[in-house]
Amino acid sequence: MAANPPPRLSDGFQAIVDSLPRDWTDAVIDLRLGDEQRYIDAAVLLTQVNAQPYSRADWHWRINVANGFGHGAAAETVRGTLAYLDEQQIAGEIEVRAVRQGRAEIVQMWGRPESVRAEFRDRRAL
Repeated sequence: MAANPPPRLSDGFQAIVDSLPRDWTDAVIDLRLGDEQRYIDAAVLLTQVNAQPYSRADWHWRINVANGFGHGAAAETVRGTLAYLDEQQIAGEIEVRAVRQGRAEIVQMWGRPESVRAEFRDRRAL
């Protein structure tokens, strides 16, 4: 009987994003590898999302994820990077550490036409 393949990191991440509230602005995701021998291989790929390594922790990396604006990698980029790990058969697990929601981007609107202001309000409406 064949063993079940490990769960895909990209699918797990997408499930996390899908479960977040509509107005989430940024999240902190932790990643732990199943095989520490693959640490260097994973590190090369994770540079794309500016993953921060933990030193002396059970978890290997912290990934800051942003939804639309803010400090962190775009969720689509994180999912794509995790898909690269999946393609390289680098297994692991991810966990949500923190989620922030309800923040609004601050943009200077002085001198902009009302159409621009209205579009901004519609896009950023919480």
